[in-house]
Order: sequence, then structure tokens, then C-alpha cells
Amino acid sequence: MDRREFVLSAGVLSFTASLSRRALAQAGEFDPTERSMAALLQALAAGETSSEALTAAYLTRISRFDQHGPEHRAVLALNPAALDAARALDLQRHAGKLRGPLHGLPILVKDNIETADPLATTAGSWALAGSRRPADAPLVARLRNAGALVLGKTNLSEWANFRSTRSSSGWSGMGGQTRNAYDRERNPSGSSAGSGVAAAASFCAGAIGTETNGSILAPSSVNGVVGLKPTVGLLSGRGIVPISARQDTAGPMCRTVGDAALLLAAIAERPIGFGAYGSELESFRLRGVRLGAMPAPASAHPSSVHLYDEARATLTREGAVIVELQNPKSFADADEPEFEALLFEFKDGINAYLATLDPAQVASRTLADLIEFNRRHADQELIVFGQEIFEMAQSRGPLTDPAYQKALDSLKRAADVEGLATLLGHDGVEVLIAPSNGPAERIDELWGDRQGGGWSEIASAAGLPVTRASPYRPASSRAYRSA
Repeated sequence: MDRREFVLSAGVLSFTASLSRRALAQAGEFDPTERSMAALLQALAAGETSSEALTAAYLTRISRFDQHGPEHRAVLALNPAALDAARALDLQRHAGKLRGPLHGLPILVKDNIETADPLATTAGSWALAGSRRPADAPLVARLRNAGALVLGKTNLSEWANFRSTRSSSGWSGMGGQTRNAYDRERNPSGSSAGSGVAAAASFCAGAIGTETNGSILAPSSVNGVVGLKPTVGLLSGRGIVPISARQDTAGPMCRTVGDAALLLAAIAERPIGFGAYGSELESFRLRGVRLGAMPAPASAHPSSVHLYDEARATLTREGAVIVELQNPKSFADADEPEFEALLFEFKDGINAYLATLDPAQVASRTLADLIEFNRRHADQELIVFGQEIFEMAQSRGPLTDPAYQKALDSLKRAADVEGLATLLGHDGVEVLIAPSNGPAERIDELWGDRQGGGWSEIASAAGLPVTRASPYRPASSRAYRSA
């Protein structure tokens, strides 16, 4: 039995043993499957269920479908304090004291986000297996302030998919291989694989993922949920295991657009002007909004092109004005400088992060230490793919290195100055639309994920928001390998 199985099994047994008789009855009567956060909040308000019973219902689904049965391996660890938190929220509701718009909802967070619960924050790596933090990341604190409870941590592509050039998305040493919510043989995409699968499989009311380059967009796409990667800086990045302070951000992964808006409004550092049910979001209409349509990539799968055409037709029927655009030539020049910049930023960021951890809990204090840890524990960490990206990053210098500044300047020109800046505002364009991914490929632990077919890199490099929303479920989207 690995750590994940032990933590989950012990957690479910503990929860089941301590459930009240009333909560057990409600858990058996109330099925949260396929229910939006709005529907769950209505059920809680009407007394159809309680937060305790809702927590129990999700635990039952996790036990049945994630630990056993299909074994999606989306949940890495359960929070043993979740049931106590649910009971406290129920008492507050009965007293007429709602904490906020998420009161009573169980939320799963990606395991590179720190919580003050008795759970490690591991980024999927055995090197951080003992890392427990005394305080919540700011976004988790905002979740709790809004009334949500942390149900547990989700599996992810180890180190947010920034360890190997041949990684299999959704695999981590700690959690094993996450499997697509609708087909166990297919890739769940990453790096927020567990969050995407958990939201799709109704293991939680909603989930939090993180993105550096497509890591919210891609798993949302292939698991048929709504993912929203906000503008970098809208959410605090403190308490998140880093790749790049310039590109990293957390974001919601939910069943509906309304849920994503509600969750983002709760965790954002400043008001965003939408997210309250029955208000601005529902009254918004596309009539007259000019949407810049990017061409489907030449490598796009025919099914993706077909769905993209259908989506454009739907938007037109809703009153949007479609403006056909072409990729600026500079887009082709973005790949290499982005990766080069990320190598420098990861080394700087991870060294700084590791230095903040308790040395009694985490022996690895630098990226070089992590590389050596993986070599010493190859039977746990290097059994599926290597650590080529780690080694490339270790060979880079500090952020004062001219090579870093050159990469950054090239990236800004390619992605922003001569890229998105030439599109947004062109002929009145307010929003850009493009295919997010193609069909999910089969899991391949030998060669790793395939490349191509997506359109998230440019927006990620520029720090701009991206969302993926589709009426199609199960998703027929392909996993874009991303950080």
C-alpha cells in the first residue's frame, strides 16, 4: 500500500466512523453527482442536505471510484479535519450566520497549494512528503472565509509537469497515474490532472488548479469541465510551489461557467465584477461583442476543427460578431524564449521556496538537492520518466544572467508587443477565441504526452486570462502537455 492509499483509506474510515446518524441518512438520500455549485447551495439552503452529509457523499464517491473501481487516482490525500469543519459550518448555518457565498461546500485543491490542515504539500514528489505548513496559502484562506471547506488535495503531474521532457501528464511519484474521468486509458492532461478529473467525476463541489502554461485549460478540456486561468496577479501566488512568478496562477475548475465565476470571485484579491448568481453574469449577453477568431492550428485534429466551427456558429447565433484573424508571425518565435525563461525562473523560484521549508521536514534545500534525491530514490521517482528539465534548469545562472534577459525580451516581443497586442483591439476585437485542445490521447508512459493542437501558450506567456468552457461531455479534447 503506497502513501496515497494509506492516507485515503484511513481518511475514509475515520470519516465514516464519526458521521452522525442524521448525516448518514442525508448522505444516503442526497446524490451530488453532476450537480453544480449553485444547485448544491440551493439544497443546503433548503435543508435537503447538510455540509456534513455532502462531505460524506463525496467521500463515498472517492472511495468507490477513485480508490477502488475505476481507480482514477485523482485525489492524493483527504483532510482528516474536513468533517469537523463541515459540522461547524452546519452549526453556523443553523444559527443564521453564513460565512460567505461558498458556505458548506467541500472543495479540493491541487497538491502544490499550501493548507494549514494536517496534510503535506508535496507537488507530487516524495522529496516533499513531510512538508506541512503552519498557514493557508492566501487563496485557501479566502476559500475558508467564503465558507468552503478543504476536502483534500488532488494528484498532479509531478512538479506541475516541469521535470521531464517526456512526462506522462497526471503522473506523480506520490500519487501514481491519474486517469481521465471518462476513459481510464486516456490521458487526463496536466498538470492539474487530479483537479480536472475530480471536478468532472463529482468528487467535490469544485476544485482549484494551477497554471503556468495550459495546466488549467488542458485538463479542463479533456475532462469536459470549465477551467478559468485568471490574469496573473489577480490571485495571490504565495503558498504555491513555484515554476515562474511571472506566469504562475491558480484558478477554478468546475462543472459550469457560473460555478467558475463564483469560485473565482471568492478567491480573487480584488473585486472582479461578476460571480454572484442572479446578477451581472446572468444578465450579460454577447450581442454586438466582437470576437477575434484565431485559425485552428494546422496540426489540429479534425474533430477539434469541427467542434470549433460549431462553437463559432453558436456564438454567432447569440449575437456575437466574429472577426477572422491570422496568427502574427511573431507567435512562431515564442516557444524557445518562453521555455528558456522558465528554466531560469524555476531554478530561482524553487531554490527560494525550498529555503522557506522546515529542514526537519524537508532535507532538500535546493534544486540540486532535488535532482540528487530523485537519483537516490529512482525506484519511486524515476520509474516512469526522467528529470531532464530539472537538469537543464540547474545548469542555468541567476536572473541577472544576460541570457535570461535576452529570452525575456524575445518572449515579450513575440507574445505581447508584436503578438497579442496586434490582435486585441484590431477592428474592435474585445475577446479572442481559439481551439483549446484536441482529442485526449492514450496514456503513454514510454514516450510521454504528444505535442501540438492547443492554443494557450501565448496568453500564458503574456499573463492574460484564458478560459475553457464547452457544452460537450465527455470531452473529445486532446491533452496539451504543459507546465
